[in-house]
Amino acid sequence: MLEFEWPWLAMALLLPFLARLLPAIAKPQASALLVDNVADFAGAAADQQSNKSSQLKWLLALLAYALLTLAAMRPVWVGEEIEIPLEGRDLMLAIDLSGSMREQDMRVGARYASRLYVTKRVATEFVEKRIGDRIGLIVFGAFPYLQTPLTFDRKTVIENIAKSQLNDADDIRNNIYGTTIGDAIGLAVKRLRESNIADKTLILLTDGKDETSNGRQSTGGSKVPPLKAAELAAKDGLKIYTIGLGSNYSRSVDTATLEKIAQLTGGQYFRARDTSELKKIYALIDELEPIQSDAMSFKPRKALFYYPLAAALLGSLLLLLASGLESVLSRRFNHA
Repeated sequence: MLEFEWPWLAMALLLPFLARLLPAIAKPQASALLVDNVADFAGAAADQQSNKSSQLKWLLALLAYALLTLAAMRPVWVGEEIEIPLEGRDLMLAIDLSGSMREQDMRVGARYASRLYVTKRVATEFVEKRIGDRIGLIVFGAFPYLQTPLTFDRKTVIENIAKSQLNDADDIRNNIYGTTIGDAIGLAVKRLRESNIADKTLILLTDGKDETSNGRQSTGGSKVPPLKAAELAAKDGLKIYTIGLGSNYSRSVDTATLEKIAQLTGGQYFRARDTSELKKIYALIDELEPIQSDAMSFKPRKALFYYPLAAALLGSLLLLLASGLESVLSRRFNHA
């Protein structure tokens, strides 16, 4: 919905018309001489053209003035109401973007889809329901990085989940790939450490184990081993829910480590073999981490004044150019 912070300034739009109607304070005009001469007709035509030009410049100036007035009224776009809990929760998602997430072994109805596709789909549904929580997004492969800082803006989180692609967190140029679970947890600990919220939760989804490679041989793993990172998380009061993705035939999931991470932090480990299981897991996490009932609300506001301001400046520039061009043509005509 469009609103104006200073709507009373709309009265300023009447000023140009009032000034136009007031008697002009000027010297009396000399009486016109009626001379039957061809030159007089040419002069009259020139005066008529000048009047048209003046009217056009007046309209352009009026438009620029109206746009400046509109900008001064401070138009803002007010979005839909967003509820914020009085005592909310900071929740971080960590999604594995390693190459193995392209494996199409997750059942979606009667067909199979990639692990990443299913993860995106179910994670999006989960985020949509978390009204009031601050949510952030970490993606990880050979390296972790923060895709979305903690925010109440669920739409932005969902958009960034959709944009995440396989190997986005790998060093393709140097041929380094992997799954750095420990470093992803470490990044979550670092970002959530800045929060003063008591309830902090990390949901980590992966289909592999902590390792990196150059395509031929292993090059190690996380700088901070997963269990060491889990101990740091536990000290900071960060609860971690770990989810292992992949069908029964997938042996890449390091179940023991994921179970231990959850145990150390007071969370739980889950195994998701298809879409329905992953949905049940998120539903269970919703029950384990309920959304606060007491909430306040606000409406996001986006300032729009710079649009009419820019248009007014453009109109003023056109007016100056038109006046300058008219002056040049007039001097050339008189000289001729």
